[in-house]
Amino acid sequence: MIRIPGQRGKDLCDSHLGMTRRDVLRVGGSGMLGLSLGGMLEMAANAKEKKGGAPGWGKAKSVILIYLQGGPSHLDLWDPKPNAPTNVKSAFAPIKTKIPGVNFTELLPNLAKVNDKFTMMRSVSYTPNGLFNHTAAIYQMMTGYTTDKVSPSGQLEPPSPKDFPNFGSNITRLQPQEEPMLPFVMLPRPLQESNVIGKGGSAGFLGKAYDPYTLYPAGGDMDMGKMDKIKIDDLKMRPEVFSHRLRRRARLRDSINEAMPDIDKAVAKFNLNEYYDQALNLIVSGRARNAFDLKQEKDKTRDLYGRNTFGQSCLLARRLVEAGTRVVEVVWPKVANSDNHSWDVHKGLEARMKNQSAPMLDRGLSGLLTDMDERGLLDDTLVLCVGEFGRSPQKGLSTSGNNNDANGRDHWPYCYTGVIAGAGIKRGNVFGQSDKTGSAPDTDPIHPTELLATIYHAFGIEPNTIVYNHLNQPRELVKAEAQLKLFG
Repeated sequence: MIRIPGQRGKDLCDSHLGMTRRDVLRVGGSGMLGLSLGGMLEMAANAKEKKGGAPGWGKAKSVILIYLQGGPSHLDLWDPKPNAPTNVKSAFAPIKTKIPGVNFTELLPNLAKVNDKFTMMRSVSYTPNGLFNHTAAIYQMMTGYTTDKVSPSGQLEPPSPKDFPNFGSNITRLQPQEEPMLPFVMLPRPLQESNVIGKGGSAGFLGKAYDPYTLYPAGGDMDMGKMDKIKIDDLKMRPEVFSHRLRRRARLRDSINEAMPDIDKAVAKFNLNEYYDQALNLIVSGRARNAFDLKQEKDKTRDLYGRNTFGQSCLLARRLVEAGTRVVEVVWPKVANSDNHSWDVHKGLEARMKNQSAPMLDRGLSGLLTDMDERGLLDDTLVLCVGEFGRSPQKGLSTSGNNNDANGRDHWPYCYTGVIAGAGIKRGNVFGQSDKTGSAPDTDPIHPTELLATIYHAFGIEPNTIVYNHLNQPRELVKAEAQLKLFG
């Protein structure tokens, strides 16, 4: 029997991954339809050439997602409506930005000075399926899919091996790490609403091999110094194990492989050797340990980001990308549906946003964009800052069954704002417009799944690439197209 070896984990319908066993085995069937092997190769080459000319295609080597878990109020941050009715317009005054005619509110003075570096998306929008709670919205944003398993309270079931993968897991599977560095890192806390922790944050049916490395320092969410307590014991060499011992073990393994029968040697590269080598190089190189050491940064740089959990997480994201990490997800360091520093402002919006969440966002995000731009990292790093939804234009209105006071806003997925920068994204641009009350897009609505498609596109990955779930059923990475107008 003839066996055709293919690359492990690359049986996917994506032109940039090359020929796989699945492709070859399908040639017989395709011949019946008039498609030869040569024709299939020609089609793949033409598809690659066509995509290669699309704006932004393959520009990104890494991505940082700044995830504003909880859903920030767009009206009170970067899409003010000063002429709206009293129960809609923000209590915060509008201020000018570096782009003429584009205003933020007074809560974002630092971002107002650097918005020539990014694109504002003022028309992120979707219509929710059923209850639009945090967990369902987070799951959609992270995986591109929704789920029908929602309890009466609106909470989803806990994370499951049957879940769709986080987009970071898909990226690191399709574009394996070449550097001896962690491919995918999530910090400084898990995605969470109430007691549902980590939903949408795992590799799901891809398997635990593609889960993110989670860096969750000890301490409560209100501990602003927790990033100074980072422990990376699993990336350190244990005292009784030295690097030369690990290398010796690797040589022993190679010796055994050399003695394998020729038929097995032909497929030796498809076993776990590759993963063993990656783990070995990661530990021995010390690259990851150095990246996590924030004390190597100058005080001036650390101050630029803000001496708090969010700011220092953004700084760490820059250090990780600089060291070779492909995907970093910075989750807002507060549980979605909670008070104090949370974006879930059903009550007490003015005090909470002015004194807690907005200053941290303003300092941390502006610091990240400024620092990365000065270092040239924005050339090939995509930065996306977005929440799972915005807040209701009308204050005090209940849209999700929650109680809201006269100074609170409820969940609002129909229109909100996001920021995107780097890897060929237009600078100093505003994409889409909201209506007079920030209730719905006036132009260019963009769905969260289109944002994921845009990320895949920036990495040179077709958004409709097929992966196989736990039941071996084909599924697209995301059922959406990239928004090419975002690229310059």
